[in-house]
Amino acid sequence: MRRLAPYLLLFIAFFLLAAGPATIAPRASQAAVATPTPGPRRQTTILVSYVRNDWWLNRWLNNEVVCRLSVDHEGLPTGAEIYTTCGEETFTTWKASRACPAAAEGEDPALCPGLYLQWQAATPDEREVTVDLPEPTVWVSLEGCPSGPPGLACEQVPSLRLTAQEPLPNESILSIQGKYNNVPFSCQGDMCDLPMTLTTERGVAVEFWANSTYGDSSDKYKAQVRLIYSPGHIPEADTWFVDVLSTQWKGAPLASCSQVWETFAPVGGPAEWLTSPREAAALASSEPYAFLAGVLIGQGLVDVSECPSGGLQSGGVADTCGLEKARPLVDEWQNRFDEVILQAAETSGVPAMLMKNLFARESQFWPGIYRTAEEVGLGQLTENGADITLLWNDSFYRQFCPLVLQSTICDRGYANLEAAERATLRGALVSQADAECETCAMGIDLSQVNFSVGVFAETLMASCEQTDRIVRNTTRSLPSIVSTYEDLWRFTLVNYNAGPGCLSEALQEAWRLRKPLVWASVIPYLDPACQGAVDYVEDIAR
Repeated sequence: MRRLAPYLLLFIAFFLLAAGPATIAPRASQAAVATPTPGPRRQTTILVSYVRNDWWLNRWLNNEVVCRLSVDHEGLPTGAEIYTTCGEETFTTWKASRACPAAAEGEDPALCPGLYLQWQAATPDEREVTVDLPEPTVWVSLEGCPSGPPGLACEQVPSLRLTAQEPLPNESILSIQGKYNNVPFSCQGDMCDLPMTLTTERGVAVEFWANSTYGDSSDKYKAQVRLIYSPGHIPEADTWFVDVLSTQWKGAPLASCSQVWETFAPVGGPAEWLTSPREAAALASSEPYAFLAGVLIGQGLVDVSECPSGGLQSGGVADTCGLEKARPLVDEWQNRFDEVILQAAETSGVPAMLMKNLFARESQFWPGIYRTAEEVGLGQLTENGADITLLWNDSFYRQFCPLVLQSTICDRGYANLEAAERATLRGALVSQADAECETCAMGIDLSQVNFSVGVFAETLMASCEQTDRIVRNTTRSLPSIVSTYEDLWRFTLVNYNAGPGCLSEALQEAWRLRKPLVWASVIPYLDPACQGAVDYVEDIAR
């Protein structure tokens, strides 16, 4: 731990009192702060063994060797290899050459025009390969806040801890440098504790990097930090609410979309529907889902012999008697995925309660066919929804695509794929969310359901990325300036349910009329065809 000298702390305290709180950040050192040093490239050269295949490119006319080339793979040299080694003119001649029937029939091949390839030898060889080495990184955490992660109450003012790592075994971190609310700081070694000061609701910016004995610096990282004093939150105790937004955060998982939008949750934490509890049991619900009851009755899992009409209304929905008989199983079924939902929330940062409420609204927790065969799974994924997921959630696309298509195809990016390739990916993703199974008990593959929960979390992440882009394009401003954390989630749900066209048009019209981009001000401008999203969102945000 690197701590500030006592005399320096006194100087800072005096300076802060003179300048006013929440405007001047503390310095870890008075030394001048340089910018990150590019330094030498982190590369090394290694010897790799391979088999060299030697080829000649000959002329049919007189067997003249026009070009000699070597390749490191089996099979014929590629056109690109011939072009690179032999030149454009030779490549063009070879490309236009055809097989020589005369040579195949034992006649004089000199009668044939053009060039032909002749293999010569395969020889073990070695070559030098340049390998990129890992770079130093810096991570952010809190020190002195036993209450836990950002967004919760601390009983004392914590420090922002920066911890640098040098991955090369013979090198080390010299220092950590940066700016805290535009005030430079510098710490020797691989750890730096920055005492936090009170901020506004929007917090203050921090940028930081590490310098290495290798002669270079890490990337320049950013964080947005907020410290709000709230007396009386805990009886007879001072309370400070701390929030940190940074890709380098190493504490408890942050709400992923909060980082996308660069927007803090409300001080003290968001509304309950945007939270993730510590235990899955806190997600438990006991709602009288008539559709779910009807499905369970239809599967023969409920004894409805005492119900006059078999416990069902037209359309397969349970009637009053059927719902009463099915109620214990309905309660059990609607909570059987809670553990998986919480795990997906911890992995993705999408609030667990939001996912639970969304699944309740979309499917009443029945992962089979709910409305039509074109909407599948707990969250009723469609091909349009899969398109948004693959286009806007790049990290998920890069994990999922190679499971379906060749990696070389996936490397082009989803937007640059052929229409047929995109359709193949969309279909594969929808099938991953579809748990229908004719040979499984109840017609449902429960292992597929568990996997699909993570797919829906990634789909919501894609929707919040797209919402971020729509807000920025509409306002030319950060979402944190023009809207709120909770309303941005509401807009994300509109995007998920009704589509980006509905959301974009409503935001643009509200912004054109100089209305604030908050939920109550935007929903009047949703197109009549999109108005169903209002009830959808308010049901999930209940």
